[in-house]
Amino acid sequence: MSESATVEPTRRAPLWTQLLTIAWLYWLYDAINDLSSARVSQALAHGRWLLRLEAQLGLDVELAMNSWVQGHHVIGLALSDFYDVAHLSVTLVVLVTLWWRASPSYPRQRNALVLINVVGFVCFALFPVAPPRMLPQFVDVISITHAIGSWHSGALGAQANEFAAMPSLHMAWAMWCAWVAPSAMPKRIGMAVGALYVTVTVVAVLSTANHFVLDLVAGAFAFVVCWMVSAPGLARRISKAIFNR
Repeated sequence: MSESATVEPTRRAPLWTQLLTIAWLYWLYDAINDLSSARVSQALAHGRWLLRLEAQLGLDVELAMNSWVQGHHVIGLALSDFYDVAHLSVTLVVLVTLWWRASPSYPRQRNALVLINVVGFVCFALFPVAPPRMLPQFVDVISITHAIGSWHSGALGAQANEFAAMPSLHMAWAMWCAWVAPSAMPKRIGMAVGALYVTVTVVAVLSTANHFVLDLVAGAFAFVVCWMVSAPGLARRISKAIFNR
């Protein structure tokens, strides 16, 4: 009688370690946010520079989108609510689902998301960028539509880093969600939902004047790099290549 191979189920990562990681990321974000008040002029200068660069490259679509949304209140409100709510809630739901499923891919998926945030926070500290809504001609759609939270002008505004446009973590997180979604639901449905989520995110962040196009490019680049770096055993292979020659 032949012995059948047994596959040991993957152990779910301890919840307390996942919560500790989230708490550490929040602490790091808050520490960088404390620097914001002293860098207003620098962040605005960087924002104006990005807008000029986009104009030279023919990428400056933000003002046209922002102007159009101002005249369509219902659409502006929907996009503003999406911007305020989906970024954190969707990412958390996807992350918790992946953790609960205890997939062998979960460590890499989680590590990639952590790295995305660390890269973003470092960029926020070194290169603060004011979003388009803080520049002339642009309108803060979230504030004028009184979207959920309306954090730009409400009490939550003091808790947010408003000079964290580059890279766009909205874009990086959305791409992460889209990439891992097929492992959390039927593959074809996950791919379709992920593509739609990224598309709506792009429209929302640009039309509400919260990001530049180049912010999105940087966010997409951050996701790709962090996903590649989080590959299992990559650090060990790099170390071996460097020191075992």
